[in-house]
Amino acid sequence: MKLRSLLYVPASSEKFIAKAHERGADAIILDLEDAVAPTDKTRARENLAEAVPSVGRNGAKVFVRINAEPELQLDDAAAACHAGAFGLYIAKTRSLEQLWRVSDHVERIERALGRPELVFVPLIEDPGAVLEARTFARYDRTLALTSGGEDIAAAMGAEPLPDVLRLPKLMIHMAAKAEGKLSFGTLGSTANYSDLAGISAAAREARTHGFDGASCVHPSVVPILNAGFAPSDEQVAWARRVVEAAEASGHGAFALGGKMIDAPIVTRARNILAQA
Repeated sequence: MKLRSLLYVPASSEKFIAKAHERGADAIILDLEDAVAPTDKTRARENLAEAVPSVGRNGAKVFVRINAEPELQLDDAAAACHAGAFGLYIAKTRSLEQLWRVSDHVERIERALGRPELVFVPLIEDPGAVLEARTFARYDRTLALTSGGEDIAAAMGAEPLPDVLRLPKLMIHMAAKAEGKLSFGTLGSTANYSDLAGISAAAREARTHGFDGASCVHPSVVPILNAGFAPSDEQVAWARRVVEAAEASGHGAFALGGKMIDAPIVTRARNILAQA
């Protein structure tokens, strides 16, 4: 599944919802949490019935970021399920029990509607949750893990600088990959969406570490992420040469261009071609 760019759109904004399907994002995250004022939470939830099919009309996967507060969370999840969302971003995931609670609630709705299971993306936003990340990755509904860099830094009393965020983000990334799940994010903060050059560099760096994509809050960033998390022409050409040589060789290891090629390198080449 190709999810290079995930664009946040406030579920309370008809203006942004109307244009979201034109932005070229692989996924849209309809936000019921931070981007929505407390007085607009109910209206934003009610908007999902029309917003989910609207933003997904060009094929983007549609997620809904639900609130963490118990008095909002289950109603948010139910509305997203009824609206036909592909998955839920579970804000401020701190325990496996939170995922169970949401899952138990939507399972009854899924059965009644005969719809596919919602997938979950636990959003890890504090140091304790970072240490539980692999537990969340093991959960059967979990599609991917991601982090809230600004929130993690705030919870630590730190500044959201690349050196500060690198370790917790890599820990979350390793947890996801250890369980064969997708991993979204970059190793720094991308809060400054006007720094397109910086975001491009961050996306390329994240891809070298094996991250699959990242979220953004401004549509100008979408093409930057789509390019940054895709293999370059040179990488694709190299991968084709490796795979063709492996198929012609018939050996576990062989030489190509003066370098030894063995099974892990062939696997990497096949992954690049799949991404392309």
